Amino acid sequence: MVASVGLNVNSTAVIIGAMLISPLMGPIVGAGFGLGIYDFELLKRSLKNLLVATIVGLLVSTIYFYISPFKETQSELLSRTSPNIYDILIAFFGGLVGAVAITRVEKGNPIPGVAIATALMPPLCTAGYGIATGNYKFFFGAMYLYAINCIFICISTFFIVKFLSYPIKKQLDERSQKKVKYYITTLLTIFILPSIYFAYQLFEEKKYKQQITVFTDKEFTDKGITIVYKKTQFNKNPKVLELGFLSKRFSDAEIKELNQNLKNYELNNTKLVIKQDTTDLKSDILNEINYNKSALSQKDITILNLKKEIETNHFENKKLLAELKILFPNIENISISNHVFNENTDSLKVVPVLIYKSKKDFETSEKNKITLWLKQRLSKKQIEIYRQQ
Repeated sequence: MVASVGLNVNSTAVIIGAMLISPLMGPIVGAGFGLGIYDFELLKRSLKNLLVATIVGLLVSTIYFYISPFKETQSELLSRTSPNIYDILIAFFGGLVGAVAITRVEKGNPIPGVAIATALMPPLCTAGYGIATGNYKFFFGAMYLYAINCIFICISTFFIVKFLSYPIKKQLDERSQKKVKYYITTLLTIFILPSIYFAYQLFEEKKYKQQITVFTDKEFTDKGITIVYKKTQFNKNPKVLELGFLSKRFSDAEIKELNQNLKNYELNNTKLVIKQDTTDLKSDILNEINYNKSALSQKDITILNLKKEIETNHFENKKLLAELKILFPNIENISISNHVFNENTDSLKVVPVLIYKSKKDFETSEKNKITLWLKQRLSKKQIEIYRQQ
């Protein structure tokens, strides 16, 4: 539940907290330990506990995201839907650290770090989000990452147990030992090969986007042509690069030449689309930046209103001074302006503040009279007055 809320509100701190209180690490390490000493009863109990925890986590997160009114795809959710070889390295070496820490006589405190690095619960809850929203690409991607973390923490624990030569609970014949090693090798292959492909795709996409930047800089920016809209569709065939410009318009011949120039920048199998229709371009830009009124928080709106109020409310200090001198002859000079006061952390208010100069200070009753007069004169509910020291 904590992980689901953290993912929903895109809070990194809450997600880290969920990693630390996650109940998943124990059964995974237990499974690796049971496999290492051939204690199949321990292995069976660990896998059962892991299965129960996984089903409960998936069920709770699915229910939460189904009833939650906020179903926007946040960055914390997106980051857990495309695993690659780097996630395998993190899970494996994180698992090694955890296994070493558990087996040492001198107990350290690396387990919280391992829990944060390997991140078991967030991808499981992301899978729940995928089910709740019907996005099965998210579901399979997140479950694949979850499976990677579970398998490789388990395997790394197995290796540490073997390296430290823990006594075997049940002696297996050579054929059974080979079978265990065969299963482990098969699992490693099944999970490593797709992750290598995903890592290669990630590398190719980043390389492609770098070449896009080089192309746009040399062909447009360096020539003083301002780009106001840019969108890349890497997964299409052919790939698509959409551009929109502030004022420059291109002829069909120029667009054709630019498409041919793409090959000079290693941008093969790419189609350049230039948005030149003002209406369509405006619509695309608005969609791209997702502009709407809710983008401003309530606090931002409050601050803008306060600034507007401060700027529009000007006081005629000279006229007010002349009137005040008639009523209170001891006043020599005044200055009155709006000031913003914090009522609490989330609330601000604008109050007129009068600073007066006089030879001697007024009595409390006279100050009250000045305040009441100003409230009536300026039609304000609240006014602060102070004497210049």
